[in-house]
Amino acid sequence: MDTKWKQIDQYAQQWVKEAGKRIQETFQTELTIQTKSDRKDLVTNVDRETEQFFIEKIRSTFPDHHVLGEEGFGDELSTLDGIVWIIDPIDGTMNFIHQQRNFAISIGIFENGVGMLGYIYDVVHDELYYAKKGEGAFLNDKQLPRLQPISIRESIISVNATWITENKHIDPNVLAPLVKEARGTRSYGSAALEMAYIAAGRLDAYITMRLSPWDFAGGLVIVEEAGGIVTNLYGEPLNLLGKNSVFVSKPGLHEEILQKYIHH
Repeated sequence: MDTKWKQIDQYAQQWVKEAGKRIQETFQTELTIQTKSDRKDLVTNVDRETEQFFIEKIRSTFPDHHVLGEEGFGDELSTLDGIVWIIDPIDGTMNFIHQQRNFAISIGIFENGVGMLGYIYDVVHDELYYAKKGEGAFLNDKQLPRLQPISIRESIISVNATWITENKHIDPNVLAPLVKEARGTRSYGSAALEMAYIAAGRLDAYITMRLSPWDFAGGLVIVEEAGGIVTNLYGEPLNLLGKNSVFVSKPGLHEEILQKYIHH
């Protein structure tokens, strides 16, 4: 990785850690909580302040970079030309509010649409998952082993109960048989952490019907560098400027689930 990217990586890691510290300091304070699209879509003053913190740092250090952020303080982008930071200041806001754990800072840095750097920081556990294109994926400073194929019967699949009960995005009968065949299921309420857990081998697959780019941008780079596969539910590349269904998995398992349950 050339000097330019090494420098960007250095700053990004430093800012992520600093933002994490700031978030931890808010645990003793009163949160201002607002709903966005509905009662389940929450945002706090901490989400907004954290995003603004990153944007100020990026704009003063890398004025020619663009920012796509969940809370809307970034740029209005219609293309991914140039260098774009895709930021979710707190992924898992509901967990942040209710549990003060199971949330993460998530950042993906792309150049002309190609993922170059990815970061997912589990603030409470001080676990920084990150990846550099072509150099593998890491947890803190240890390189994560390449992901190996696994069968459905041995796998733990992360899926929210919403997608196997009545909902407007998918027939619940599509995924219900998969849930039955898998060894177990989990749901953490943070797409970023669920993707980080796949990269680290703690989960084997993750399926969800509706994510925005900031939910998966950091995880996309990390999982692919760990040897995993990230697509939409039908096996197609994700759109980094819109909402997507997302299907993340170890190799082999991805193909098996697609053939057996989705295409079927």
